[in-house]
Amino acid sequence: MSDQSRVLLVPDGLDGERADAAGARMLGLSRSRVAELAEQGLVRQDGVPVGKSERLRAGAMLEVTLPEVERAVQVTPTVVEGVRIIHDDDDIVVVDKPVGVAAHPSLGWEGPSIVEHLAGAGFRISTSGAPERQGIVQRLDVGTSGVMVVAKSERAYTLLKRAFRDRTVEKVYHAVVQGHPDPFTGTIDAPIGRHPSGEWKMAIIDGGRHSITHYDTLEAMVGATLLEIHLETGRTHQIRVHMAALRHPCVGDLTYGADPVVAARLGLERQWLHAVRLGFTHPGTGDEVSFSSPYPADLEHALAVLRAA
Repeated sequence: MSDQSRVLLVPDGLDGERADAAGARMLGLSRSRVAELAEQGLVRQDGVPVGKSERLRAGAMLEVTLPEVERAVQVTPTVVEGVRIIHDDDDIVVVDKPVGVAAHPSLGWEGPSIVEHLAGAGFRISTSGAPERQGIVQRLDVGTSGVMVVAKSERAYTLLKRAFRDRTVEKVYHAVVQGHPDPFTGTIDAPIGRHPSGEWKMAIIDGGRHSITHYDTLEAMVGATLLEIHLETGRTHQIRVHMAALRHPCVGDLTYGADPVVAARLGLERQWLHAVRLGFTHPGTGDEVSFSSPYPADLEHALAVLRAA
């Protein structure tokens, strides 16, 4: 299903309004949907990507790219094998997401999702957001495993969305990348936006969204390096795009230039990337909390093969 772009003139009556609120009125979409499109770099004002809270100018051209036809996505309650509940209380549920599971259902995705698993397992989650995204305050790629939090109360949804927006959440990943980054510790500050090909890829582009990735070497092996990565921002495919830009793509990440021969030797069918730790202020108690996830079997196996080389 091809992308669709809609271009509209910002009327005088919406001058100075937030992009998500004004876009929703102009396009007939929900405010949360426009906000999500903005977070993906798909909302532009006079050709420049705008964040959901940025203000529109009367007379400007607002362009919104819709990745799919906007219609309701069905949530089918289904218990998904391999999803582990790390923590559960009145405000949040923290899950260990396995590879091959999306955060929420979407058009074009026919596999399982965390939202559907929680519904099937009897969890009550926040009603904020579009029906298929209720409670979702963050996402992990289908091919990325690890820890993520889902809001159960409306207060939790609001506070966690704000925390992710304000970058007060600690997001720590481990990645095995090809080769040895130089320097071994560094920061990548490069804007990310939609790949010019228009496919489901992202790229470093002029006019993309501000994106910052910090990395530290944990272990150097023959032909590969285990990194600890801290995200300052949270763009789609951010780690994968930034590491590929350094010419050290995540091992197994064929979409972003990894060597398929290496992936086959390690038995990997996805990128070696795992969300190991998530820390934030608990929206109910106000306490600082942190949750972690161990490496799954496929990543452990690949790491063992590399260490034995």
